[in-house]
Amino acid sequence: MKKIVFAFVALFFATLSYAQIEGKWKTIDDETGKAKSIVEISKRSDGKYYGKVLQLLIKPEHDTCIDCKDDRKNKPILGMEIIRGLKKDGNEFTGGTITDPKTGKTYKCTITRSGDKLNVRGYIGFSLIGRTQTWHKVK
Repeated sequence: MKKIVFAFVALFFATLSYAQIEGKWKTIDDETGKAKSIVEISKRSDGKYYGKVLQLLIKPEHDTCIDCKDDRKNKPILGMEIIRGLKKDGNEFTGGTITDPKTGKTYKCTITRSGDKLNVRGYIGFSLIGRTQTWHKVK
């Protein structure tokens, strides 16, 4: 009986951690397929999730976000908060935004987790019109 209870408890906690996105993630460049940066996602006291660039693995053309239109304009990419305001909704994290420092464009964002991978979707308007990147868990 103890083994069964232990198995259920272990499965319960595995399910809880499976749907979490907190931690460090390696971003992959869409065009080259190479690792581009390390982003750390964390949950704040407001219950929302935010992600900032911890490390650049490929030197960008510009060290700052010259094309950003908001408070990130001309700010360093390293340390920049690129994910803002995501809320957990079942197994999805949605309702926030993601900014591409290369173009300065900000998109609506939805993130789902699949094992040690995040499917990060940025889109304008409807989720059907956008693109998805796969990020890998940094161990």
